[in-house]
Amino acid sequence: MTFIYQLSLSKSSIKSFRRYFNPQKLRDVRYEKLPFCMRVLLESTIRKCDGFYIKTDDVSSILDWQKQQNQAEVAFSPARVLLQDFTGIPAMVDLAAMRDALAKQGVDPNLVNPRCPTDLIVDHSLQIDYSKCAIQSPPSPMDESHGATARSPAGHRGGCSKVSCSDAPSGRSTAVQIENTPLLCPFHLQPVSEPETMIRNQEIELIRNKERLQFFKWCSKAFKNINVVPPDINTVHQLNLEYLCQVVQEGEGFIYPDSVVGTDSHTTMINGLGILGWGVGGIESEAVMLGQPVSLTLPQVVGCKIVGTISPLATSIDIVLGITKHLRQAGIGGKFVEFFGPGVQQLSAPDRTTIANMCPEYNATVSFFPVDDITLQHFKHTSTDHTLVVLEDYLKAIKLFRSYSDQSEEPQYSEVIEMNLSSIVPHVSGPKRPQDRVAVTCMKEDFINCLNEKVGFKGFHISKEKQATQVPFLHEGAEYNLAHGSVVIAAVISCTNNCNPSVMLAAGLLAKKAIEAGLKVKPYIRTSLVPGSGTVTHYLNTSGVLPYLRKLGFEVVGYGCATCVGNTAPLPESVVDAIKQGDLVACGVLSGNRHLEGRLCDCVRANYLASPPLVVAYAIAGTVSINLETEPLGVNSEGKDVYLRDIWPSKEEVNHTEENIVIDSMFKELRSRMEKGSSFWNSLESAESALFPWDPKSTYIRCPSFFNKLVKACTPQSIEGAYPLLFLGDKVTTDHISPAGSIARVSAAAKYLQSKRLTPREFNSYGARRGNDAVMTRGTFASIKLQNRLIGKTGPRTLHIPSGQTLDVFEAAERYQRDGVPLIILAGKEYGSGSSRDWAAKGPYLMGVRAVIAESFEKIHRNHLVGMGIAPLQFLPGQSADSLELCGKERFTINIPQELIPRQQLITSTGKSFSVMALFENDMDVAFFRHGGILKYVARSLLP
Repeated sequence: MTFIYQLSLSKSSIKSFRRYFNPQKLRDVRYEKLPFCMRVLLESTIRKCDGFYIKTDDVSSILDWQKQQNQAEVAFSPARVLLQDFTGIPAMVDLAAMRDALAKQGVDPNLVNPRCPTDLIVDHSLQIDYSKCAIQSPPSPMDESHGATARSPAGHRGGCSKVSCSDAPSGRSTAVQIENTPLLCPFHLQPVSEPETMIRNQEIELIRNKERLQFFKWCSKAFKNINVVPPDINTVHQLNLEYLCQVVQEGEGFIYPDSVVGTDSHTTMINGLGILGWGVGGIESEAVMLGQPVSLTLPQVVGCKIVGTISPLATSIDIVLGITKHLRQAGIGGKFVEFFGPGVQQLSAPDRTTIANMCPEYNATVSFFPVDDITLQHFKHTSTDHTLVVLEDYLKAIKLFRSYSDQSEEPQYSEVIEMNLSSIVPHVSGPKRPQDRVAVTCMKEDFINCLNEKVGFKGFHISKEKQATQVPFLHEGAEYNLAHGSVVIAAVISCTNNCNPSVMLAAGLLAKKAIEAGLKVKPYIRTSLVPGSGTVTHYLNTSGVLPYLRKLGFEVVGYGCATCVGNTAPLPESVVDAIKQGDLVACGVLSGNRHLEGRLCDCVRANYLASPPLVVAYAIAGTVSINLETEPLGVNSEGKDVYLRDIWPSKEEVNHTEENIVIDSMFKELRSRMEKGSSFWNSLESAESALFPWDPKSTYIRCPSFFNKLVKACTPQSIEGAYPLLFLGDKVTTDHISPAGSIARVSAAAKYLQSKRLTPREFNSYGARRGNDAVMTRGTFASIKLQNRLIGKTGPRTLHIPSGQTLDVFEAAERYQRDGVPLIILAGKEYGSGSSRDWAAKGPYLMGVRAVIAESFEKIHRNHLVGMGIAPLQFLPGQSADSLELCGKERFTINIPQELIPRQQLITSTGKSFSVMALFENDMDVAFFRHGGILKYVARSLLP
């Protein structure tokens, strides 16, 4: 402790007399051999060392990283927390509930506040209710009707000229005025009208989510140290990149490296700008918000050496998918990845952030690009507020600035993997998993193989005699045919690539050439364009390509996460009927990061990730069963075949357009728009109180039961006589455990909402209702794709073992709880993979699940289980439920000792005994489990 106090006095000054902690003052030669991401971790540990949460041993362990990796546990205090509304609302609801619980114990509720700066971005509320309904030719830049109420095209479903909603506090019916603030063209300073489609979707978004928005508004006033960004401003990752990130933060009289943890697994996108950050669960984020550090085992750091030259036809998406497959095959789960080598300098800042965004798809924790000259150039380009001179001098002073010309700067890595950019050719990824890449030239052959293969990660098992099935149908008075491979959803969506102007402009230029060549998209295909921010709309508009995207049906429908999280509009009934009639493997193509089977739409079984220009190309072709190199996309008005090579924009065309469009003024305009907010948000009423006034009639916001019977003392109990609620296989994702998409009409959650007199049109999505534990518990294991070995078929059903009845999973859990029977879950490998989702742990906890026994766990989900007081137990190596001859109908007793230690083997009995490994990684995990989870641990720390 004395050493750290002396170190804190070893402060240096650079230009502008800013103070900072300099790890080089340790005079330890090991520092300059550390990977750059480890240096950021070390600086934070030195600066935050208090002898309690963060100790001098943590500093020593990081310096000795080469020997301590995968062994030593260290605590990390990030500079800030980033929440999006799907995962942010349960975090804020929990804090509001904690205030209630402590107030009942006589504790001042105002003590419950985020201690770490927190940003909450409302960006996951958007659903696509309207598409292709805007004016097909762009309005004149001088058109002054941009603020007028949107008109409904004749015959369009749900059209209305005004939308009104009930004002919750007063009960008055008030017309919602949607502010359509025009973007300004940086060249002509004239208004650029936004599409009518977007205005309509925004109207419904604000009406549908008014309760949630009022709660967020209350949070922004009641809690200190939190910033709420209202909807329709930006996506969480885009906002993090363009507005929130600083690279170097300043606080408490010091400057220090920016770092962040976020409640979205793709928080890693920020790693592309040299900012250390990764996704954590909502439960862990709440702990950080309340002053607890993140505990992590010192990871292995894999150096990914980038060499070679990028092919002219390869986009950043091709590079991302290439690296995804390369690193996934290398087996880097749970490791940090740091990029270096001469090829890194060929990657722009947007390219790097796109690569870093896909970090969860190759199972790494961090995907880090150190700050270099290209990063600095990016910040000059985006005109951030911090002083670039100070930033560069500071980073160089503490050896956090990367120079690829100086070979002496090469750190030591746990291992090095080489990636040759020259080997990358255009690919798509699918039809069910992002790691299954398919070369565009092999797409037709691969899709036919998928039809032939047995049902699995790629196969659909369609008999050969049915593979030529074509189903005719009528749409808008015209006849069309659907077949296996027909594209019915084509979405250029946010978060993975919209920050990268090159790929978006390539899509726009391809659309322009397609229109000029006389090509069209069939009208029944559900097309959409959801930009990551107004910046994207801005440069698509000012470059002149947006009207061409619009003519092909790629209309801007709003800003936020939409298709990727299942928020797409329903397909036309005639299309759905044709798919069902022919049992067709219909396809979706999207430029996102997730495409699990059934996620986009229940009847769309094959989904492919592709670059934005390829999304447009496949939409024009109308099928994925095509060789784009040898077969035409279509024919022009003269009957001449048009091939992809005829309309594919050259890299020179894209670069020229990018250089002339992506300019500083667009980013300044975007920041101005974000700071201004909207008139709806600014006029929205909310309570003025320290405690939230829970509305018992609300179906969005409900006080959860996590803090019921909160007392100071706590002791862990063994699990006796537990039944398996579910017996699952490998790769059960968080989408299976806690769906985020629409609420099925026959589900347990639907029955609950109907009991509250809501119609199916008012159900909204599970993601939007994460602030209501009654809905989310009923939605747990509600996926139609859940494969439960207890019943031998897919669907959200299970066997109630004592009675032998097959019930909805929630109904079975409710019956077990009523009878006082604890529950466990049996699973295979990679349980809990997929997006970070705290309700995938909260839901089972409220169902009465005490433990999950699996062959392996996804790390973030394992942390969630511990954070909710559920024991993550792992079969010993070489063992599984099958090898132990478990049928899933046994009763399990698991002995949990009072002196529990990390990674202890526990005796489990079902009549015969076997051991399982308790995956508590450190003493903090054990403490959280003993207290029944992080929330109770923090709440008890505030009790007198």
